[in-house]
Amino acid sequence: MRPPPKPGFWLVARREWRWIRRHHLALILIFGVPLFGFAVLTAVFSHPVIRGLGVVVVDADRSDTSRAFVEQVAASPNLSIVERAGDLASAARAIRGGDAIAAVYVPADFERDLKAGRRPQVVAFYNQQFLTAAGVALSGLSDSLASAVDSAASAARGAPQASAIGSLVAETIVLVNPAKNYAQFLLRTLLPMVLHVVIALAAGYAVGSEFSQRSMRTWLACAGGNPIVALAGKLAPLFAIFFIIMLSTPLILEGLLGISFKGNTPMMVVATMLLIVGYLALGALMQLLVRDLATGLGLTGLIVSPAFGYAGVGFPILGMNAFALFWGAILPLRSYMAVLLGQAARGLPLYESARPFAVLAALAALYTLLAFLRLRAIAASTSPTVPEAEPAATSVPSRSLGGAFVAEWRRVLGIRGAFMLLVVGPLVYGLYYPQPYLNQILRKIPIAVVDNDLSELSRNIVQTLDASGAVRVAVQAETIAEGRKALDRGDAFAVVGIPPETERDVLKGNTAHIPIYADATYLFIFRSMASGIAVAINTLSSELAARGARTDGSLVKAALASASPAEILVQPIFNPVGGYASYIVPAAFVLILQQMLLIGASMLTVVALAQSTGGAFASVLGRGIAHLTIYLPALALYFIVLPRFYGFPPSAIRCNCSRSRRCSRSRPVSWDKRRAPGSNTRRPRRSSFSARAFRSFS
Repeated sequence: MRPPPKPGFWLVARREWRWIRRHHLALILIFGVPLFGFAVLTAVFSHPVIRGLGVVVVDADRSDTSRAFVEQVAASPNLSIVERAGDLASAARAIRGGDAIAAVYVPADFERDLKAGRRPQVVAFYNQQFLTAAGVALSGLSDSLASAVDSAASAARGAPQASAIGSLVAETIVLVNPAKNYAQFLLRTLLPMVLHVVIALAAGYAVGSEFSQRSMRTWLACAGGNPIVALAGKLAPLFAIFFIIMLSTPLILEGLLGISFKGNTPMMVVATMLLIVGYLALGALMQLLVRDLATGLGLTGLIVSPAFGYAGVGFPILGMNAFALFWGAILPLRSYMAVLLGQAARGLPLYESARPFAVLAALAALYTLLAFLRLRAIAASTSPTVPEAEPAATSVPSRSLGGAFVAEWRRVLGIRGAFMLLVVGPLVYGLYYPQPYLNQILRKIPIAVVDNDLSELSRNIVQTLDASGAVRVAVQAETIAEGRKALDRGDAFAVVGIPPETERDVLKGNTAHIPIYADATYLFIFRSMASGIAVAINTLSSELAARGARTDGSLVKAALASASPAEILVQPIFNPVGGYASYIVPAAFVLILQQMLLIGASMLTVVALAQSTGGAFASVLGRGIAHLTIYLPALALYFIVLPRFYGFPPSAIRCNCSRSRRCSRSRPVSWDKRRAPGSNTRRPRRSSFSARAFRSFS
């Protein structure tokens, strides 16, 4: 006769492994969800670089020069002309309908004004509500329009005339992630994000099932009464499974998408182990605190689901408020992301990633210790038997529509997990989820400056950059190599180099190129920073052209026409300030609502099927109406109250002007009654064009 197995770690681990293999829901959660998430994300990022964004062209000139101009725009790899509209109203409809993300307007008499040196204004509109794609569109529009203007000017009136004063031009050189690969930035972080949620929920489900479906007494008996052995043995199979899954992530990135790993492999392996331990302990801790499966899973989901926003990947840490900084600091995901991006994307030395690695280890140890202490308190309690699971609210069987409606309401009010999901959850998520994004716009991004000219002009460049609202000069380095070290440490996100003899080249009438060595690991930071530096340098260049004269004077206009034959105006629409919360939170609200309703309805369906609810049609319709009435306050909160509370209007409000009816019907151009000599067409007043053209998109 075989002796009974000896209590201990291996007995608890074998018991847990048998339960995982036999429990279909656990198998789906542990294996099905990660595999499905990995497959979907890999398919989405199979083309990691955004190309061919749709653009609508409105060519009001229809000349040979304007057609060549349009063809130059079409040659941009980031853009693709999808329509040649007759007016801005048609272009606006194409952008609203999602057929295009941008529109380019070439004004009438473009060729004639270009030859006469009048600097015709070319206007481009791009939809900034889609912030990620809008950044790519803005870069493509700016580069292609500048190139098209130079080509059109050369064709119209020969090479540009020599200027009495030179200009400054910013040139961006990307050191990290030079291809601006979204897979390297997002997919590298999204795969651990999916797993950290699954890890915490799986641990919570394994521990919480002891309170509702299995036996806490048996679990502790298999461990010989030792809570440390009990918890370690229960979580060990999950740790082994998720560790193997995490190791498959580099195979997806490097094998399928060609994204190489640049850092220290042993450090990342240990960091991955700490991440898994931290979230296993956190999921177990939530269940041990509340001792109820549904409530514990709800609390765990509330903590870990929005953790990606608090990790500083979507919206950078330097732009968060105090609450978001504190809450993100106590979540292991933020420290793990710092180690991951530092090692995998940048290939930093070990000592540069030592601080976030130490924080990650401390958090994993802290949550593990708290879970052990809580389990020990439960095991040592005077009542070792676990209280029975909370009974579901009973309902009187009825075949009527009203009976099913009333019974569903009783279930929601009587089952604690359902009440938290459908009533408390929307309120908590509405206040909790948007916190990392409330500052909306990045301000004062730190940069490094290397001044190799040491002239009055170079000092003006440094002062102009530091005075910019977008960036600040945090490091003044002696060499580019020293600035690169500041970039690697995270003290700066770009290095602006001022070459020797920059002032002399400008005074001789030449163009001085200012290189910007940037880090494109965090693409949102890169976009805001590059735009801020370019605006600051272009502003200083315009001041140099003015040389103390009036900016609207004829001398300044002649100098600008010589340097830039046409004026390019790039105007964002729909979220014109580029607020990150206005971009991400409204869409996230919809996802939160449907996710909680789906989970809550599934939970209630399981309870309803166990009861005699009468006819199928009456039951489904009655319960559906009950869900609608339960969710009406949440819908009003998310689509009416919170958008106004946070300062971004609901999507239904499309016009910000006070007279929306007149605005929607206004013409894009204000026409002067005076006709041009020898012409049957009226000429537009350029001073009011951009504002009125913008109205047609409002």
